[in-house]
Amino acid sequence: MSCATTTFNLGPSLRLHNYSYNNYNYNNNNNNLRFPKPFAHYFAVSNNNNYSDNTSSYSVGTLFSISTNHRSTSFNGSRSSSSPFFICSSLKSQPSVSLDQTNNSASQERVVVLVIGGGGREHALCYALQRSPSCDAVFCAPGNVGISNSGNATCISDLDIFDSSAVISFCHKWGVGLVVVGPEAPLVSGLANDLVKFGIPTFGPSAEAAALEGSKNFMKNLCDKYGIPTAKYKTFTDPSAAKQYIQEQGAPIVIKADGLAAGKGVVVAMNVEEACEAVDSMLVKGDFGSAGCRVIVEEYLEGEEASFFALVDGENAIPLESAQDHKRVGDGDTGPNTGGMGAYSPAPILTKELQALVMKSIILPTVNGMAAEGCKFVGVLYAGLMIEKKSGLPKLIEYNVRFGDPECQVLMVRLESDLAQVLLAACRGELSGVSLNWSPGSAMVVVMASKGYPGAYEKGSVIRSLEEAEHVAPCVQIFHAGTAQDSDGNIIATGGRVLGVTAKGTDLEEARERAYQAVEEINWPGGFYRRDIGWRALPQKHFATKRVN
Repeated sequence: MSCATTTFNLGPSLRLHNYSYNNYNYNNNNNNLRFPKPFAHYFAVSNNNNYSDNTSSYSVGTLFSISTNHRSTSFNGSRSSSSPFFICSSLKSQPSVSLDQTNNSASQERVVVLVIGGGGREHALCYALQRSPSCDAVFCAPGNVGISNSGNATCISDLDIFDSSAVISFCHKWGVGLVVVGPEAPLVSGLANDLVKFGIPTFGPSAEAAALEGSKNFMKNLCDKYGIPTAKYKTFTDPSAAKQYIQEQGAPIVIKADGLAAGKGVVVAMNVEEACEAVDSMLVKGDFGSAGCRVIVEEYLEGEEASFFALVDGENAIPLESAQDHKRVGDGDTGPNTGGMGAYSPAPILTKELQALVMKSIILPTVNGMAAEGCKFVGVLYAGLMIEKKSGLPKLIEYNVRFGDPECQVLMVRLESDLAQVLLAACRGELSGVSLNWSPGSAMVVVMASKGYPGAYEKGSVIRSLEEAEHVAPCVQIFHAGTAQDSDGNIIATGGRVLGVTAKGTDLEEARERAYQAVEEINWPGGFYRRDIGWRALPQKHFATKRVN
């Protein structure tokens, strides 16, 4: 195929999509369950639809080359190296587009996708979307240097993802046909509400439905009302009353901040004193801000934790492959909770029988309950489960309303279906006819974090040998979470969790071996990692690896 046979329309355009958005019901006429105030009818968009394309300005950068059938021609007519992708420059506010021509089908709907977020989860989503045969281009806002350098997406670093008008303007200008919202904060703030109102297909729940994650008290009330199995609990705003209840219940016991706390608002207290200190931290000292103004004191469940993901279109739900993460910062699941230090898929603990039980007793009652409350859920439901030791049955610990991080990384490298089309089907309420294909074998991700995390940590340490690490073993992908590039072109750490070193293998042991081979190749004195990811699934494995160089 020559360049002349392919047309790329990169100019601003406004698309009017004929999609059904009946899954979202903004007029909640059933108030049996009270939605928390931050989530109730949060619309930043005025009814006059006063969005101007002049609110933000974005332009396409210089196009370096275009390649089809392994022959690449630049626009000045010279030849360049072989590449299966259409490659453009990546400058601030100057998006480039990568177009994979190898799987182009005239009969299949084509789509341009915008991913919202800039962490490891979003990098994995961009990676999977770029591989989708129906995806013409992937943008990511704000993205990160790893996403940009990998070519998995064009990063729009100065697009304010909390400014709905700016996001809508960008979508109109670039003909975005699907927005995938990665983090929870924009969802809770109502970004999906605003995008859907302007006819932009959005994978992610409304602000009202996002209360499943944004308020643990709301989630617990829903469980009570619809018979969803969860731990016994009580909610408090008075520290004295909370401490009295703790004294009555004894320890171990779990203290949770009600709101969003970046995965750190949970304390598993092994004695009463520790539990009371957690209450003071949240309700008296205000260590978690408004997220800790109300606390949930919860029964301690003994067993094995697992992550369960389901795609939901408002009425139907389909499960994703199983995965299991490691929340504690230290080897042997010791130390404070984190956002996640590693994960693997599939998770042996989640048998097919257990997955069917989770769908029947937890996921579908939640989907039906939200619909009955006049607040249909569209997006991914991430159920944190405890498989109880005494009964072997699953109980719901918490809900997240987005892909888990780092579980998303292992799921996206295993997914073989066209992710763009699957997510569009969810937006349209058409998941009932969708089935997913997964690669055989296993995948594992090992998170590399800045020393000091989840507490205070230094920023700016240099990370070297990343390219070598990706080639040290087959099927290795390094997803960036908290990285940037300094003035000398070095990759530096800017966050707590910084890299997700991911590998596939024929089984979990091979995936683990490859992942840790790559980790050991990375030269980052300022980082650390757990050396026992997967220990529950590989109990006989000797978990000993070298430290970071």
